[in-house]
Amino acid sequence: MASDAVGGGDGEAMVTSTEMLFKDKKVPPWRDQLTFRAFGVSLVLSILFTFIVMKLNLTIGVIPSMNVSAGLLGFFFIKTWTRLLDKCGLLRQPFTRQENTVIQTCVVASSGIAFSGGFGNYLFAMSETIAKQSADASYSGNSIKNPHLGWMIGFLFAVSFVGLFSIIPLRKIMIIDYKLMYPSGTATAHLINSFHTPQGALLAKKQVRTLGKFFSFSFLWGFFQWFYTAGDACGFNSFPSLGLQAYQNKFYFDFSATYVGVGMICPYMVNISLLLGAIFSWGLMWPLIETQKGSWYDAKTSDSSMHGLQGYKVFIAIAIILGDGLYNFGKVIFRTFPAIYKQLNHRGATLPVSKSPTADEKSALESYDENVRAQVFMKDQIPIWASVGGYVALAAVSTVAVPHIFHALKWYHILVIYVAAPVLAFCNAYGCGLTDWSLVTTYGKLAIFAIGSWAGAANGGVLAGLAACGVMMNIISTASDLMQDFKTGYMTLASPMSMFISQCMGTAMGCIVSPSVFWLLYNAFPDLGTKTSAYQAPYAVVFRNMAVLGVDGFGSLPKNCLLLCYIFFAAAVIINTVKDFLPAKISKYIPIPMAMAIPFYIGGYFAIDMCVGSLILFVWEKKNKAGATAFGPAVASGLICGDGLWTLPSSVLSLFSVKPPICMKFLSVATNAKVDSFLNT
Repeated sequence: MASDAVGGGDGEAMVTSTEMLFKDKKVPPWRDQLTFRAFGVSLVLSILFTFIVMKLNLTIGVIPSMNVSAGLLGFFFIKTWTRLLDKCGLLRQPFTRQENTVIQTCVVASSGIAFSGGFGNYLFAMSETIAKQSADASYSGNSIKNPHLGWMIGFLFAVSFVGLFSIIPLRKIMIIDYKLMYPSGTATAHLINSFHTPQGALLAKKQVRTLGKFFSFSFLWGFFQWFYTAGDACGFNSFPSLGLQAYQNKFYFDFSATYVGVGMICPYMVNISLLLGAIFSWGLMWPLIETQKGSWYDAKTSDSSMHGLQGYKVFIAIAIILGDGLYNFGKVIFRTFPAIYKQLNHRGATLPVSKSPTADEKSALESYDENVRAQVFMKDQIPIWASVGGYVALAAVSTVAVPHIFHALKWYHILVIYVAAPVLAFCNAYGCGLTDWSLVTTYGKLAIFAIGSWAGAANGGVLAGLAACGVMMNIISTASDLMQDFKTGYMTLASPMSMFISQCMGTAMGCIVSPSVFWLLYNAFPDLGTKTSAYQAPYAVVFRNMAVLGVDGFGSLPKNCLLLCYIFFAAAVIINTVKDFLPAKISKYIPIPMAMAIPFYIGGYFAIDMCVGSLILFVWEKKNKAGATAFGPAVASGLICGDGLWTLPSSVLSLFSVKPPICMKFLSVATNAKVDSFLNT
């Protein structure tokens, strides 16, 4: 992989410069970086990645970084196309790393709307389906808004573009002056650079071939599984691989290529934390609380009621999520402002996490890279007046339009959000640059409580809080995504102007594609969002109950639930504090509270899948670390994308009432005997 490397046998620093490898290749003007073929491929990949993100959003809520996968698949499609044209003698414009970066930016921006659009959390939480499962037992019409394609597209267009203008004036400060790392953006840039160097061409060809193999396998595996899913709890995804008792407690391997691929991308500790959370909750806590049925909650209450066991599952998970989120929010703020103050007052100082080379390591070739990149990055300026004017104009349009969609959310609520949002967007983008950790959902939860309590229950505070969450999340999410892509563009010499336009195009695609994909799934699966569905949307229930808490308080919780919430909130803060104060060689083995909380509500089946992915990668690294590093992302991307693509034809088949021919179900010996006896009569 072409990147800066220091070393040498003569005792002096020998540096391999990335930009020196490209010195004979002219950087195309920003208009030439924006090609029709780039946006055509971006649209195709946007649809594919939206299905993937939507599926993950509606099942487990864990969304891995898609930057590398988007860069890899973008290279695969365009390189295949240009190779065919070249053989026919019709190639007019070669494929450059700048065009590759444009595709990656557009795809990530588009598929990012599938998350920030709230289809798995705040937006779907407004529906009657989720309201019936929440603590808001006496919900009224002013706290319900069922999904509809028209208003979802309108809402996203009204709020998704504002964040793009919020921190553009700070791009030079954050990328060049502060030298923020943005690890995902940097990793993607290294990947794209390696694809387009002569040294990287052979490796890129092998990576693409590997991706294609596992993409095909994953798609065909999803197609094969479909034949056995003719009824509820049928098929390989209901295979009791660890026994029937474990299956009833959500412990089984469901043969999902998507989750195995996600497990190969996510850090080991994330997957282990998920598994530990599943074991602790479904293996220990819920069985113990269930023994208190009749004492802590009414014995006649069903386990799915928020006044029964379900209440403990949801609100303890909320407590952990809030504890972890608020702690990390405070940590980022604590690190951000002193670092900014230090940088402004001591221009030569370095920021935490960002690595600056020592004087011995600093070489002419390294300076060459920095100078070339800075020159290109500052060439196509986006005027400050355009940024500020765009933000004010779009915020004004949104302030007028959104209350017409959500009547409970008033214009002054939105105005307050837009006044505060640039500061919060900067904090999140800065923290993301330091740690690669985006806290967009934490800012959204703060908006839920602040605006929901301000509006009040009688005035539709639940709906107002959820809608305010959407406004806040879209601003902050698009702002940090744009800055991450600016970092990728900086390292691949892609023009900031082409990056910004690509981000706008991707956002526009996402505002149409994401609601359309959700609408397709919503109509194809009538049970979507329920406990029996393959798409349970667990975070929608969590966000709904947060909104209920924000306006109604804690009075409806079952006995001792609030006490347990306090305990687990404190535990999340304490675990994070311990992790930060212990040495890295010890703290890396401490689980992550946020990840542990996810299985509390939905179970551990996906955690087992993801740990299988981790195990595959771990064994691979032990046997061949170089091979795992080079081809692991390609294998993971192929598994995720193939299974994600199968979601489209399976949804279409469901819409046309095409049923699978077989139901594969597993029964205990006693149940099987009863079935045989019934069939013989």
